[in-house]
Amino acid sequence: MLNFGVIGTNWITESFISAAREVESFTLSAVYSRTEEKAKEFAEKNGAEHTFTDVEEMAASSVIDAVYIASPNSFHAEQAITLMKHGKHVICEKPIASNAAEVERMIAVAKENKVLLMEAMRSTVTPNFKSIQENLHKIGTIRRYFANSCQYSSRYDKYKEGTVLNAFRPEFSNGSLMDIGIYCLYPMVVLFGEPNEVKANAYLLESGVDGEGSITLNYGDKDAVVMYSKISNSYVPSEIQGENGSILIDHIQDMTKIEIRYRDGRTEDITVKQDKPKMYYEAKEFIELIERGELESKVNSHENSLAVMKIMEEARRQVGLVYPADQK
Repeated sequence: MLNFGVIGTNWITESFISAAREVESFTLSAVYSRTEEKAKEFAEKNGAEHTFTDVEEMAASSVIDAVYIASPNSFHAEQAITLMKHGKHVICEKPIASNAAEVERMIAVAKENKVLLMEAMRSTVTPNFKSIQENLHKIGTIRRYFANSCQYSSRYDKYKEGTVLNAFRPEFSNGSLMDIGIYCLYPMVVLFGEPNEVKANAYLLESGVDGEGSITLNYGDKDAVVMYSKISNSYVPSEIQGENGSILIDHIQDMTKIEIRYRDGRTEDITVKQDKPKMYYEAKEFIELIERGELESKVNSHENSLAVMKIMEEARRQVGLVYPADQK
C-alpha cells in the first residue's frame, strides 16, 4: 500500500482522493492545511488518520510515502521541494509551478533525492489521448493543431461584484493561461514538442491576471492556435488538422469523444470508453510508476512540463503578465 498525504482541502483534492481510491494500493493517510481546524475537518470527512499544519513536519513524517499538492500555484514549488528533500514522491496539480526557474529547481531536487515528480495533467494520460497518438498517422501530414478551452468562471461574477477570489489574484500565480490555457498547451507539447516561435495576446484584468487570451505557435511545417478564457464560454471542439483529414476532440480537458473526419466524407469514431472518474488516470499513472520504481512519467515528463512552462512564461512576457513569484 502507498500512504498518501494531501496538501489542499478544496474540491479538487476531494476529486483526486475519490478517483485515487479506485486504484487498489492507494491509502489516504494525512492531510495538511494551514489551520488545524480545517485539517481535522477534512481528515475526518475523508478518513485520514493524521493532520499537519507544517509542511516541514509533514515531509519528515514516516506516515506518508507520497503527496498530492493542490495548494495555490505560487506554493507548489516550495512545498514540493520540501517534501522531495525528505524522500517523498510528489504529484503536483497543474500548473506544476509559477515559472520555468521553479520547475528546473523541482526537477533537480527530484533527481537528487531519487523521487518521482509528476505534473497532474489528467488529459494526457487518458485512454482517449493514447487513441489520438495511435491514430494520428491516419490524417496524413499534420498542418495545424487547434485547441480551445473557454470556460466562464463563477468566480468572475464575484470579481465583477468587487470580491477578488484566489483564481484572479496574481500573488497566487493564477489567471486564465495558468488555469485553463495549460490544458491546450500540454497535449500539443506531448504530441509535437516545443515550437519554434510563440506569439501571444491577452486581456488583462485590473487585478493583474489575464481573463482570456490566445497564442499562435509556429512549428515550421505546421502551426498551432490555442484559445482560453475564464470570462467567456466556447462550444467549439478542438481539432488536429492533417492533409487527409482531421481529428476532432470534444473537450480538450477531458477528451471524452474523439473522431476522425476524412476529406472523402468518411467519419471514424476512435473514442475509447473512459468509465472512471476524471482524475483516476493520473492517479493510476503516478502510483504505478512508484510501484515500478520509475522516477519520471514518459508522458507527463519533466521535459514536457518544463517545455509547457517555458511557453507560458514567454506568453506572459509578451502580454506583460508578471507574478510576484517571478521576482524571487
